[in-house]
Amino acid sequence: MTADPIRLAVVGLGAMGTRMLTAARAHPDYTVVAGVDVAPRTLDVPVVTSLDDVLSEVDAVYIATPPALHAELAAKAFAAGKAVFCEKPLAVDLDEARAMAGAARGRANAVNFALSDMVATLEIERQLLELGALRGVEIRLQFPRWPRAFQAEAAWLARDEQGGFVREVLSHFIYLTDRLLGPLTVESVSADFPETGAAEVAARGLLRGSGVPVHVSAFSGLAGPEIYEWTVWGTERSLRLDQWADLSTSDGGAWEPVPLTQTGSDHSRLTLFAQAVRGEHPRDLANFDSGLRVAEVIEAFLR
Repeated sequence: MTADPIRLAVVGLGAMGTRMLTAARAHPDYTVVAGVDVAPRTLDVPVVTSLDDVLSEVDAVYIATPPALHAELAAKAFAAGKAVFCEKPLAVDLDEARAMAGAARGRANAVNFALSDMVATLEIERQLLELGALRGVEIRLQFPRWPRAFQAEAAWLARDEQGGFVREVLSHFIYLTDRLLGPLTVESVSADFPETGAAEVAARGLLRGSGVPVHVSAFSGLAGPEIYEWTVWGTERSLRLDQWADLSTSDGGAWEPVPLTQTGSDHSRLTLFAQAVRGEHPRDLANFDSGLRVAEVIEAFLR
């Protein structure tokens, strides 16, 4: 692959697909050939209704459809020799997720976990050995409204077949924990569903990574603030990641902010994916193997 712009098709033009299409159009490493969506759209690029219409014209595909379609689209792109950047979760069917990970080996591939290249993530990694013995990790999520306001048009997120906050949000923090502790094992997990077919309203669980307990507590549809909180507790110091990008530390007293000058972004992950397309192996880009490990943990909550 040369340094010429990578010809990209974006499949699925909901909130995330449209956002990534906009980021790719502004990125010097990409030329967006087309958007792909079953619904008519008017954008600054051509929009077609099938990936087949443009597959021969692109080098890479970004998949942002509901997750039940990920496996079919990824298989089609890989079979045509294209690189694939996929939204999470990798798939809701674990057999499909395993097939996707197998097909991706030896090919440029990535999963869009927002925490993969966050400066806060890199700082947690840098400081992890300074925390002493790790006593545990806590993941706490809270959503007054689900789906969130910016996803209101995505009705599938409110249903248990493909949606719910466990797949959509908890997966990011499972990825982070897997990255820091190694592959996670499931000890006890469960979720509450308000009615048949509806997405979960509560999830709790105990996982382990390298022997370290990982506690999960998450709720939706309640009176309270929106919370995204990940904490690693150490015997010497502890670290807390709050609202995706705010990092704090404690040595036994109050939480003190850790100054960070920047954060990750759609643009930076597109940069890493461009490196992967051109034959490099960026460490801070999640791949289908990590996506499979996350899917196996996530789906355990929902089964």
